[in-house]
Amino acid sequence: MEAPDYEVLSVREQLFHERIRECIISTLLFATLYILCHIFLTRFKKPAEFTTVDDEDATVNKIALELCTFTLAIALGAVLLLPFSIISNEVLLSLPRNYYIQWLNGSLIHGLWNLVFLFSNLSLIFLMPFAYFFTESEGFAGSRKGVLGRVYETVVMLMLLTLLVLGMVWVASAIVDNNKASRESLYDFWEYYLPYLYSCISFLGVLLLLVCTPLGLARMFSVTGKLLVKPRLLEDLEEQLYCSAFEEAALTRRICNPTSCWLPLDMELLHRQLLALQTQRVLLEKRRKASAWQRNLGYPLAMLCLLVLTGLSVLIVAIHILELLIDEAAMPRGMQGASLGQVSFSKLGSFGAVVQVVLIFYLMVSSVVGFYSSPLFRSLRPRWHDTAMTQIIGNCVCLLVLSSALPVFSRTLGLTRFDLLGDFGRFNWLGNFYIVFLYNAAFAGLTTLCLVKTFTAAVRAELIRAFGLDRLPLPVSGFPRASRKTQHQ
Repeated sequence: MEAPDYEVLSVREQLFHERIRECIISTLLFATLYILCHIFLTRFKKPAEFTTVDDEDATVNKIALELCTFTLAIALGAVLLLPFSIISNEVLLSLPRNYYIQWLNGSLIHGLWNLVFLFSNLSLIFLMPFAYFFTESEGFAGSRKGVLGRVYETVVMLMLLTLLVLGMVWVASAIVDNNKASRESLYDFWEYYLPYLYSCISFLGVLLLLVCTPLGLARMFSVTGKLLVKPRLLEDLEEQLYCSAFEEAALTRRICNPTSCWLPLDMELLHRQLLALQTQRVLLEKRRKASAWQRNLGYPLAMLCLLVLTGLSVLIVAIHILELLIDEAAMPRGMQGASLGQVSFSKLGSFGAVVQVVLIFYLMVSSVVGFYSSPLFRSLRPRWHDTAMTQIIGNCVCLLVLSSALPVFSRTLGLTRFDLLGDFGRFNWLGNFYIVFLYNAAFAGLTTLCLVKTFTAAVRAELIRAFGLDRLPLPVSGFPRASRKTQHQ
């Protein structure tokens, strides 16, 4: 009888404990994200859908809400994935032999990338379609009513949808790559079909980021201007408050005494105008009560920070375009093994890594702002305690598509040198020079165009308002000409 090899046993035991430790860390991270997303979604859900007389509908909505919470947690994890990896690499470089960060290693980071990829596939292809069909189902005709009947109908609809999508992907593969081996590889569901389908979804997400991010970068200045107090530039706030109070009193008098005017009145329009005047008066009072530091220092600093971040993003993309023409190593590629703590992924060291993380978060926030500002997706914008369940599902799907494409988006634009880990680097279109080059050029061009248009229009409008030209009866460029009907009234 041979004696046991204690060295082999100790290595296996060490690997076992490392896997258990990685599972515990991943579970804790996901639980934290899940709790945050659950609190966030409960602020937007419509309470009437969860307190209905029919307990069946309330149960279905609760199940769908938990699925949406899971999907939103995965989306938030995808956003944090690349910044967490960059920061972990710099921490391991700065403290290579620290005992308290031994849990932070390449195996953990690589496992997190694989988990995000797996659950993103699961959420996009199965969970979110299931949640939508589940909320819309009523059970088959003639079957017993209840949650179980809805589950049967949802499963059947999901199977039909899976067959439809599978056929569409197989046909698309045959058209794009007319190769027998590539078509036969789609029969392997887990190894080829899901990554190929996710590659198509990720490509759509990257294209959506290309459209939404430049629009969001331009909209960030106006959004920040609404949240902060603007400085007084050739303005008399007391006069504006007096005029606003006078107009509000006149509208209130017309609403309370509609018979005093011989012309027919549109009461709904008058109420909207009154609400707009009240909102304007609150903003003017807020500006009057703001301190000089908040008014004259906070707003310019915020605008300067946005301008620096936006200009730095465009500059990095422009430099990356030149690198693509000169060096082949600038192309985005995948990395199977996560070798962290060996070399910095920024030429400026830790400072450059912090700048990369800030730019990634800034572009993600800008893409979300641009997404909800676009006319096509403006109707999806969630409302406080008044968002339907189907609208929550649509928002979670769109946010997951945007966030899961963020690592590929950041690496394609050259915002970071951190190579894509796991299946994120297996996308076929990442190796196409023309796609990557045109994508970078389009991003730089669209961002510059949106910023120039926004700044020229904003500066022109502010100057006109500052000099009081908007109150003149003459038509001014940038303001709509009053119609004859309005002038006669």
